[in-house]
Amino acid sequence: MPEKEEQTEKKKYSSLYDFADILVSAITVITLLFLFCFRFAGVIGSSMFPTLRDRDSLLISATAGTAKPGDIVIITQPNIWHEPLVKRVIAIGGQTIDIRDGNVFIDGQELTEAYLPEGLNTEPAPAYSASVDMPYTVPAGYVFCMGDNRNNSTDSRFEEVGPIREDYLLGRVVLRLFPFGNFRVV
Repeated sequence: MPEKEEQTEKKKYSSLYDFADILVSAITVITLLFLFCFRFAGVIGSSMFPTLRDRDSLLISATAGTAKPGDIVIITQPNIWHEPLVKRVIAIGGQTIDIRDGNVFIDGQELTEAYLPEGLNTEPAPAYSASVDMPYTVPAGYVFCMGDNRNNSTDSRFEEVGPIREDYLLGRVVLRLFPFGNFRVV
């Protein structure tokens, strides 16, 4: 084989090796990002309506740190449905929550919930009966979560869910991936 053909052959294999190296590196970086930084989750049901709808796809941050009131989180705490829940953090450990006359109070101050539609009652629908007595002080290391669709959400107000241990928070919702065009979550 002439020397020029040999060099062309080497360049071809070198380019193929470089492409494979870049591809493997990219897959490794993407895998590590989604393993340690971001995850995907889906919404099942209407408990977060109107903020989130059934079958919305979400990108969640697994490195969000401690949950803050107002954050939408994915909860993996065991429950009667045996599936993750999507809820909004209302109160954190040490805070006292009270629900009176359809309004939520945290440490005696009425909570402003701009993300809820005007006139929404925060009391459960008559078919439900909240089993957590109010006022309720959230234990340290726990959060109190509620769905935005308060009339149709089984959440921390109910014994079946109760307060959520912080270790069971998979992550904070960063944005909506699907449906396209409406990425923002508040």
